[in-house]
Amino acid sequence: MGTAKEMKTVVVGMSGGVDSSVAAALLVEQGYQVHGVTLQTWEPEDPETTSKKWQERGCCKVGIAKYVAERLGISHRVVDIRERFRSSVIQDFIGGYLSGETPNPCVRCNERVKFGSLIEAAETLAADYVATGHYVRVLPNDAGILRLHKGKDIQKDQSYFLYRLNRAWLPKVLFPVGGMRKEQVWPMAEEIGLPADEIKESQEICFVTNGDYRSFLTQEAPEAERPGVFVGTDGTVLGSHRGAAFYTRGQRRGLRVSSDRRLYVVSVNALSNTVVLGREDDLQDASCLVHDVNMLGPEITAPSHASVKVRYAGVAAPAMIVPLPAGRLRVEFDSPQRALTPGQSAVFYQDDVVLGGGIIEAGAASARTA
Repeated sequence: MGTAKEMKTVVVGMSGGVDSSVAAALLVEQGYQVHGVTLQTWEPEDPETTSKKWQERGCCKVGIAKYVAERLGISHRVVDIRERFRSSVIQDFIGGYLSGETPNPCVRCNERVKFGSLIEAAETLAADYVATGHYVRVLPNDAGILRLHKGKDIQKDQSYFLYRLNRAWLPKVLFPVGGMRKEQVWPMAEEIGLPADEIKESQEICFVTNGDYRSFLTQEAPEAERPGVFVGTDGTVLGSHRGAAFYTRGQRRGLRVSSDRRLYVVSVNALSNTVVLGREDDLQDASCLVHDVNMLGPEITAPSHASVKVRYAGVAAPAMIVPLPAGRLRVEFDSPQRALTPGQSAVFYQDDVVLGGGIIEAGAASARTA
């Protein structure tokens, strides 16, 4: 990957958050010539009218990024990519829910928008690298080939969100905080001057600022409001719902269906506008199909063992990955997994190395027939 002395120029994606701010500070400290770039992905904030603290706003805190850049003595500019973000991420998000899936916008943003935009900015500035504040690492294997690894702080590891990166980008990206633990990052953020009471992390989707994707859907896609029926796994009608787009596999809250047992969303059929409810046992899947695959390591051409993570906050589970025609894969877990959800990602690991992954297409019922 070279040293700061060999290749000094780097474009840092500065969101205004703790991790990207510290990443920029570390690169300055290491002797790089640093250019800060903030990608404006959503609506601008109005500091005169907003009452939200920094951590409660969207992911692009332009004012804070400018402040950090001034403190570090580096250049900074804002790149307006709102149109690109809307077409590549927001429309995908809306379309996913309307089709009965549960999309992950952060995965799509990193793949389609964030890193591509930063690399374009680096090319404009003739920079050698791009960098972000993600908790991942890029390390060479025994053959000297660069691979994406989990962050050293497993509790903060963000490799799940980055498995769709183009493998050709790996020699060009730096992750300065990837080898750090979060408790090492906080003091550096305070040294930069970020106020201690406002630098807590936000877990919201950046464009769903009220924390409720259903309200966002109602506003952006009124057609989602399409009353339909809840049915049991045996087809019995159990009640009515406001629209299939507002439900996701494994959901229990907000169903408003009377029952003598706990009910969960087992499946969502957008075509018939039907939501199937069942018991906890009905959410257990031994396998799933995966499509839209992106491999950062070698392509899977024969059944292969790996650990597979099916949600960011989940634990990777041992599985066999079986190649299928047309680039699809079947993931066969050693033990059943709960609520494998169409639209979410299945990410493959070998120890802490990210092999790749894809989008979950269906649970066990469909996987058995593939």
